[in-house]
This record gives sequence, structure tokens and C-alpha cells, in this order.
Amino acid sequence: MTFGRSGAASVVLNVGGARYSLSRELLKDFPLRRVSRLHGCRSERDVLEVCDDYDRERNEYFFDRHSEAFGFILLYVRGHGKLRFAPRMCELSFYNEMIYWGLEGAHLEYCCQRRLDDRMSDTYTFYSADEPGALGRDEARPGGAEAAHSRRWLERMRRTFEEPTSSLAAQILASVSVVFVIVSMVVLCASTLPDWRAAAADNRSLDDRSRYSAGPGREPSGIIEAICIGWFTAECIVRFIVSKNKCEFVKRPLNIIDLLAITPYYISVLMTVFTGENSQLQRAGVTLRVLRMMRIFWVIKLARHFIGLQTLGLTLKRCYREMVMLLVFICVAMAIFSALSQLLEHGLDLETSNKDFASIPAACWWVIISMTTVGYGDMYPITMPGRILGGVCVVSGIVLLALPITFIYHSFVQCYHELKFRSARYSRSVSAEFLN
Repeated sequence: MTFGRSGAASVVLNVGGARYSLSRELLKDFPLRRVSRLHGCRSERDVLEVCDDYDRERNEYFFDRHSEAFGFILLYVRGHGKLRFAPRMCELSFYNEMIYWGLEGAHLEYCCQRRLDDRMSDTYTFYSADEPGALGRDEARPGGAEAAHSRRWLERMRRTFEEPTSSLAAQILASVSVVFVIVSMVVLCASTLPDWRAAAADNRSLDDRSRYSAGPGREPSGIIEAICIGWFTAECIVRFIVSKNKCEFVKRPLNIIDLLAITPYYISVLMTVFTGENSQLQRAGVTLRVLRMMRIFWVIKLARHFIGLQTLGLTLKRCYREMVMLLVFICVAMAIFSALSQLLEHGLDLETSNKDFASIPAACWWVIISMTTVGYGDMYPITMPGRILGGVCVVSGIVLLALPITFIYHSFVQCYHELKFRSARYSRSVSAEFLN
């Protein structure tokens, strides 16, 4: 049972003199983490670790915080608008209030995020997502010094693996990871060369084993690949261990890509072990080649270390509506022009018809390469009405593709500046660590 006056159906939050009444049932799942912690308090000591004071008779919790900032935050978590800075209040002070109540900078509107980034960059201020004073409270408890030291170590390890610009060690680790990605890509590209494959075939004829044999690899490329896979696997495991939220870690797109890049190698090894003989391995040859080509996902791992790739991913995430709109424009235009071109080139005169436009799906290929102004030249209209339609198709494609590009371009610029500001904040900490 929650600590408090028995029989009380509601609690009162007193924030800087402003009083807010909440029903006790709402406390457990309240969006603000600090408020929801009140539901689990079993003693007055637990309550005083969450708030500044408590009146048992009136069942009132006192918080010595900014009342106007809490009002803005409370409206946001109740779904009554978007979170913006309170008027006539310092951006850093408002952000400090957000951290205290359990929110992060990502909850702010983009314009306010830019203001916060600018202010932090100007004042060299760095905030942690942890609650202020949490480490100090841990140290004050029995055995809390070891817990605080462990938290600091885990946080440092997490930032070393997750934030390539957070420290000098993180930059070195990111550089090593990039080298492994480049080496694995070079080996993958080289393995498709005819001379390389011929040498590999001769090697397999001498040793009746596949490249993914369970024993030690005899080909240098196999050894290099095993080393790269070992590095990527160890990196992924360590990042999973030091992550704060394991479920959120698994759901992140980059972590899913890491899993897709690592898994094919182990599947290939297992398939080789279980198939055993070369005759059986030949049946699984197509599957193994597909799995090997999935190593191309390793290139996307570079997004952890380069702002350009991160900007591209963030832009696609924020502009999915514009991308869908662009796709709808292309599909509608393709349906119209492919039907008309098939009619003009093949449907009107069957004796002199253009065989390349025998069907609407075949005409769709011509429409898409014409609208994108690629023009392979493998198929083209031969009748005068078809050529006029082709010109209209090209001009329409230029116009339709240009309409949503402006929105995507502005979003790309905004995302780039946002990530650049974040990287600049971490770079200052790297400079201080290097000088020290």
C-alpha cells in the first residue's frame, strides 16, 4: 500500500506554491517519472527521497521547483499541446526542470531543441539524463559508494560505445570499428573477382572443405572475416550489457542492422557443419551466397560514426510523409502514362504495333525511367503520338519530383545542424580530456 493518509482518494502536489490535485490511481502510471515514484513509497523516508517535504495530515507533497515550468510540463504530459520553453525563463533552467521531472530534450519542439543546443554550446554546459544528485544520494546510503562507482563506470562505458565523440577512448574505439568495417567490405568486394574465385576454387579442390568450415580457416579471407565478425560480435554484446534499457536497445534500427549483419556468418557456419558433404553443400550454395551478401549491411554501421549518414537516416524518419507523397505522385503518374503509352504504341494499330509496349506493366518500366530522366534507351515510342506523350511524361516527372524535394531538403539541413550541435558539445569534452 502506498505511504500516505489512509482513505485519501487523492494526493496534492505543491510545486513552488502552486497546488495540483491528482487521484491516487493515476500516480502509478503518471507520465512524469518522479511523480509516479510516489506510488511505490512505503515510508516517510522513501517519500522524502522523491520530494522536499510532506504533510501527512493533508496528504500533500512539496516540491521546491519552478511552478510555471511544471505547469507547462504538466500540460504537455496530459496531451494538451507541445512542449516549449516557458516565457521569460532561461532555457537551461527549464531543461533542468525537465530532467528533474523525468523528461528529456527530445520531448521539446524542434525550434526549442535548437535554442537549447545553441545555449549549451555557448555556455559549455553538459547535462546527463540521470536525475540530479542521484549519485550523491547513492553514496550517502550504506554501501552506496560502490553502487555510485558502478553507475559511473557503466555510464562511461555506455557513452564510450554509443557516442563516438564523447571521449578520446570513444574516438579510438570508433576508429578501430571503422577500420574493421572497411576491411570486411574490401574482402567482400575482392571475393567476387574472377581471379579470387578461381584461386578459392583451386584451394577447395586441394582441401575438400568450404570456406566456412568449422575448423580453422585455410583461406586468408576466411581468417580476416572471422576476426571482423569476432570484433563486431564483442562490440554488440558489450553495448547490450552496458545499455540502460535492454528492450529499447533491441528495438533501435542500428542495433537491428548490426544483428542482421552478424547473424548470416553464424548461420553459414551452422549450415556448413550440418550439411557436411560437398554434394549437400552445393544444394545450399544459393542460400550461403545470399547470406554472405547480407554482409553489405556492415556499411550501415558507419552511421554510428559519421554525421552525414546519421543525418540521412534522421531526415528519412522525419520526412516519411513527404516520401510517401512523392511515391504516390510517381505511382499515379505511372498508372496514367503507362496506360496511355500502351494504347498509343500497341493498342491502336496491331500490325505496326511496338512490341516493347505489349502490356501496361512493360510500359511502366519506360514511364519510370522517363520520369526520372534516366532514359536507358532499351525501349522508346516510335509513333508520333507516343513521342509527344513521352515528352509530356518527362516534363511531368521533373515537376512532380521537384515538388516535395524542397521540404526534404529543408528537413535535411535542420537535421544536419541539430546533429552537428550535439557533436560539438561532446567534442568540447574530448578536448578537455585530451588536454588533461
